[in-house]
Amino acid sequence: MKAYDAVIGLEVHAQLLTSTKIFCGCSTKAGLPPNTSTCPVCTGMPGVLPVLNRKVVDFGIMLGLATGSRIAPRCIFARKNYFYPDLPKGYQITQYEHPLCEGGSILIETAQGVKRIGITRIHMEEDAGKTIHDEKAPLSYVDYNRSGVPLLEIVSEPDITSTDEAVAYLRELRQILMYLGICDGNMEEGSFRCDANVSVKPAGSARYGTRTELKNMNSFRNVQRALQYEIERHIEIIESGGEVVQETLLWDPSRGVTVSMRSKEESHDYRYFPEPDLVPVEIDSAWIDSVRSALPELPFARRERFIGQYGLPAYDAGVLTQTKAVADYYEECVRLLDRPKEISNWIMTEVMRALNEQGIPITELIVSPEMLTGLIALIDKGSISGSMAKEVFAEMVDTGESAGGIIEKKGIGQINDEEELRSLAREIIDAHPDEAHKYRSGKTGLLGFFVGMLMKATRGEANPKLASRIMKELLEE
Repeated sequence: MKAYDAVIGLEVHAQLLTSTKIFCGCSTKAGLPPNTSTCPVCTGMPGVLPVLNRKVVDFGIMLGLATGSRIAPRCIFARKNYFYPDLPKGYQITQYEHPLCEGGSILIETAQGVKRIGITRIHMEEDAGKTIHDEKAPLSYVDYNRSGVPLLEIVSEPDITSTDEAVAYLRELRQILMYLGICDGNMEEGSFRCDANVSVKPAGSARYGTRTELKNMNSFRNVQRALQYEIERHIEIIESGGEVVQETLLWDPSRGVTVSMRSKEESHDYRYFPEPDLVPVEIDSAWIDSVRSALPELPFARRERFIGQYGLPAYDAGVLTQTKAVADYYEECVRLLDRPKEISNWIMTEVMRALNEQGIPITELIVSPEMLTGLIALIDKGSISGSMAKEVFAEMVDTGESAGGIIEKKGIGQINDEEELRSLAREIIDAHPDEAHKYRSGKTGLLGFFVGMLMKATRGEANPKLASRIMKELLEE
């Protein structure tokens, strides 16, 4: 079999976190009763006029700046004409020839290093309604609450050459959107949706093969599975002497296959023309500068800074910057206590475990950065051991009490009295003369035995480092 290269381009629809829709004042809140968040504008009644939500433009400019795109000084809305029951107007207001943003890129980490994935365009548009199919009867229902909810469509260049790169790109884009605070990134609920254009070509060839479009991929795992299946399907067709048909396919996750939905449309099928009810959007440098001033540090830059500034491994930096809230929590901890790696370890283990068990974001964690660093400081001082600290942290999560308060209430803490430990250590050595003789004859591994006996005698409350030093000194006298 010949070698083939995959060519993948991704189209992402990101639902924006505005309180009202793109062209009317209806709420974008999810979970409302069907068809209760609608009005004549978002259902396309005759004689109504749309009014653009300025926040949508702000959010689009923000993403354009974050990805290094060119912000158009003048962008124009267009009508995309097609019939479907969930599209009440019979057309979608979107952008075509004059989008909000063009160019730019997103950096991703690959096995070969950092790779730049180009962005073709970012444009604003309205969402359609939602079709709900009855599982028990041959009926379908339409909920228009989602009609007119604002979206940004982000179209990548066909720079992606593997399923791993596709997932890495989606993760990075989703993270950027969430850092900017303009999309919640929820794939299962459809606020971060992805379509893919896939083709294969002989390895090294400059000529692209026939592409197919994939839809209905609502998780990173399904994106990877669907793309891999489609790449292998293309290769199998070509190897058997057939030709790939340009079409739109749905991914069936239960069967692990793609299913033909319709022939692939081209732009002329939609009969695009400028939207007559909306004037062009003029964007001057002052508007762009005001949005730029509100940009946060972005995920890729923050990961790199965490590695350089705090000396963290790349893995730690990746975990700590998964969300802006976790990264902020970490940096507040480091500001309070200069123990970057120690704090990283605690957040990646005990803190993350508590968040997962409670099913909450770190912003709702009862243990503040001040409380966590207070606990770590007690370990550094030798007041409590690491194992004790984990028990104390668990109680902090449950009660919201400080580490010091819990330690005082329970009467726990490490024994740091050298004379007390030295006296106990002598008793243990005297009670085990054979083991002491063997240690002094060269079997130094028995030190662990003696330290363990000392820890047992103090019910685990002896300072382990101090216990080890004292026992070693006495055995070597």
